[in-house]
Amino acid sequence: MQHQDAWICSILVNPLGKRACARLWSPMPLRLTAWAVCATLRAQPQTKDVSVKRFAPYLAALITTGAVCMALPIYAQQLELPAPSPAAKVAQRVGLTDVGVEYSSPGVKGRTDIWGGVVPWDKPWRAGANAATKLTFSRDVTFGGIPVKAGTYSLVLLPNQKAWTAILSKDLGLWIGGKSYDIKDDVARAPAKTEASPFRERLAIVLSDTTDNGTRLDLQWEKLTISVPIAVDTDAHVQASMDAALGNTWRPHANAARYLADVKKDYPKALKLIDTSLAIETAWYNTWIKADILAKTGNFADAHKLAQKAWDLGQKDPNFFYKDQVAKALVDWKGKK
Repeated sequence: MQHQDAWICSILVNPLGKRACARLWSPMPLRLTAWAVCATLRAQPQTKDVSVKRFAPYLAALITTGAVCMALPIYAQQLELPAPSPAAKVAQRVGLTDVGVEYSSPGVKGRTDIWGGVVPWDKPWRAGANAATKLTFSRDVTFGGIPVKAGTYSLVLLPNQKAWTAILSKDLGLWIGGKSYDIKDDVARAPAKTEASPFRERLAIVLSDTTDNGTRLDLQWEKLTISVPIAVDTDAHVQASMDAALGNTWRPHANAARYLADVKKDYPKALKLIDTSLAIETAWYNTWIKADILAKTGNFADAHKLAQKAWDLGQKDPNFFYKDQVAKALVDWKGKK
């Protein structure tokens, strides 16, 4: 076949060009078409006519085959079908904590043995289909009363005819490639409440009864709802947020004071701003700025005291970037009044 391929290509090179020829007949269907054209041409009387007119029917065959070959992958890529257990997501902000759930949603599909059959008793269940359901917390929470650190976990349910257990596992690869649950990866185990509920064809997970301090994870499928409470300490989160926001406000006051003293030479206003900064938090940086402002006003005695304080505070900070300036000031201002 290689001989015929070379022969037909050599014939088509003149009207098409080498590059066009190679592109047209490289797929296997085109190679077969080229071979057929080759066989037809060889059966004809030999001629030196290599005009496009003579080869037009054969070129048309090659181009048509090429178009079909190129179109097939496109049609294959466009084909979409419904997944047996479609992916689903739910997200909820609880106070200052983001809670998210990712899962796959199987259907009942006429089956009458969901509990105890499709989902066997006393065996770990992925709380959905495909890979295990994932729970994500942006801050620390309590899951069914058990403290859990911020992060993403696999949700595993342990069904029992008398009592269900909800498990958070640190293994995020559960049921991927046949990987099974292992108790050693447990982060939390909590009792889950079950109750009868109206029929639901597809499994759904919702976050219900959400307040600033908690929510409830409800898994609903067939005629059963499995629930686990999730609580957050929003008051502590708010206080930490306030402390962080207010704690950092000493910096802009200190930088503004430094600007007024160094550039505008407005020492009274600079001293007001630096005193506000120090009232919020005392750090080596704003202490040093006040010392420098006092020195600029000629008050070297108080400036030296504050420079010494800034030096002592700076020894505890690895980012004591004015260390050399403070050390020099302690020498230069010593004994000045």
